Amino acid sequence: MTGVDGMTSEAATPRVRDAERTRAEIIEVATHEFADQGYAGARVDEIAAKTRTTKRMIYYYFGGKEGLYLTVLEGAYRHIRSLEQQLDVDHLAPVDALRKLAELTFDHHESHQDFVRLVAIENIHYAQHLLKSESREVLAAPALEVLTRIMERGRAAGVFRDDLDALDVHMIISAFCVFRGANRYTFKAIFDRDLLDPAGRDHLRRMIGDLVVAHLTAV
Repeated sequence: MTGVDGMTSEAATPRVRDAERTRAEIIEVATHEFADQGYAGARVDEIAAKTRTTKRMIYYYFGGKEGLYLTVLEGAYRHIRSLEQQLDVDHLAPVDALRKLAELTFDHHESHQDFVRLVAIENIHYAQHLLKSESREVLAAPALEVLTRIMERGRAAGVFRDDLDALDVHMIISAFCVFRGANRYTFKAIFDRDLLDPAGRDHLRRMIGDLVVAHLTAV
């Protein structure tokens, strides 16, 4: 089949795939660069040098450094939101479902330290880039939808208090899980305890589950 530009669909498909791969590679490299160097310190030239593309192509795909950074930031949030939406908790008792969600957040933040650093960097910039995102509602809703379902079932069963909303609980879980990565080095320097030490992982993972369950079931 021939397209309007005279190119067959068979020939066009590899080009589209190459473009998608190139774009994905740029985002992956840029994620590490922005997480390591911050928004101000990251350089488009350096990102291009670490990929199989050019600075000109980065500007073509993303419109410039800020566009690339916002794409990276949105992608990082979308990933955790996707995991939350995929979490199958409706068959679990509300307490177990709540603990499962807290543990998912714990596992994600531990294994995606770039996400933690990107969030910290964006807060340094007063969220001025994130405020320009047209996807902010999409980046927030999934987390609250899952929590709301769990909390509604818990209230209906008489096990959860009714003076908290989903955002309250999300804040508690997020604060604990982000703290481990964002404050890892200062915490270790002061208290000589590495919050990401595998030896203490199970203890801390249980702790966040215990905290949110205890808070929601408190009389």
